[in-house]
Amino acid sequence: MSVIKFFYDLTAIPRCSNNHLPFIDFITNFATQRGYETFVDTTHNVLCKKKDSQTKVSLQSHYDIVCLSADAVPPVIIENDGYLHAKNSTLGADNGIGCAMMMALMDEGFDLEYLFTSDEEIGLLGANGIDFELQSTYMINLDSECEDEICIGCAGGVDIIGTINKQEIIKNDDYELFDVEISGLDGGHSGVDIDKNIPNALKMIAKILKESNSLILDINGGERINSIPKRVKAIVASRELKEFQDRFTKISKIDTRSEYLNVLSHKILDFLYSFANGIREYDKNINSVITSINLAIIKTDYEKVTVELSARSMDNEKLELIKNETALLLANFSFEVTTCGKYPAWKPEINELSDIIFDIYKEEFSTPTLYAIHAGLECSILKNKYPNIKMASIGPNIYFPHSFNEKVEIVSIHKVFDILKRTIARLY
Repeated sequence: MSVIKFFYDLTAIPRCSNNHLPFIDFITNFATQRGYETFVDTTHNVLCKKKDSQTKVSLQSHYDIVCLSADAVPPVIIENDGYLHAKNSTLGADNGIGCAMMMALMDEGFDLEYLFTSDEEIGLLGANGIDFELQSTYMINLDSECEDEICIGCAGGVDIIGTINKQEIIKNDDYELFDVEISGLDGGHSGVDIDKNIPNALKMIAKILKESNSLILDINGGERINSIPKRVKAIVASRELKEFQDRFTKISKIDTRSEYLNVLSHKILDFLYSFANGIREYDKNINSVITSINLAIIKTDYEKVTVELSARSMDNEKLELIKNETALLLANFSFEVTTCGKYPAWKPEINELSDIIFDIYKEEFSTPTLYAIHAGLECSILKNKYPNIKMASIGPNIYFPHSFNEKVEIVSIHKVFDILKRTIARLY
């Protein structure tokens, strides 16, 4: 059966991050029926292999997907103009296509190590906690998103979280209350899409509120730590705001009034407004973002306001620098700061695996390239855990991952799968 058939099968399996058992049950049954043993570790990674395997090749994909809405699983898949899309949902081609390619090879009986990792989309958690012993000499990651590029390195990353007490009671001196909402933005991946000038909903609302001298009573926005936020909603007090609605912004007056207002500290809006979001360093020689940071989430609860940011860099020293700079900036705005989810950059590496893949790519593409991606790939962590395994990453053309516009090119799926099989053949 084809890779696309197996991808359709996967879309029926709930695979949002932190939801493990449906996929584990599914892939265990699938592997057992085809004569493979299945192993599951404490962080819900799954390894499938033949009992007396003689392989020296591992394939690796993460099985979790980004879900931006409650009805994201199972999505309605639409085939149009040579692409697969999903209706009002992320598609899950990232990295469901990689998983489907692995399933197709299992279905054909290939003697390989098949490593399905968990919770990549929320901080590479599965890769960080992996405790399998692998026998392979080579590992091909299938989480890349451009068919004529071979990834041999990636950015490291760290999440930065600031919290601040929200209490500040003031007398209502002729303020009116408004509901301010920004929605319908494209969103996107906070790494690979950070250079595409995609609007950030949190920065957009901060500009509106700061430049109208508004006070925030409540604010919640952003979807995931690794996504460019596409929506945000706030309740504010202002003497200058007016009701209006355009394509992305809706401001509505709230017909209620009280003598006192419980507003958020002005330092929260000051930080949102002044923060330099996006690319911090770009190398024109290699046409690549070197260092960036994305203001991803803001949320209000009973006691505090929390902001979450995701920093990335192709250089570990620069990653440490932007982490420290941002933590200090947050502290200067009276936030308490923590960091988490740090993973190292995967230093670009040309080896016999990348050489073999590149030779095959030259037969298929006019201008194949070796490159490093400005996003976190599990290879960065797996390389630390398995330093002697030679790694590279490939994948079909996937556009706008982590958004409702996500799509994958059908012809590209078949092409990359054929390249994968030819690569495996040359490694033996």
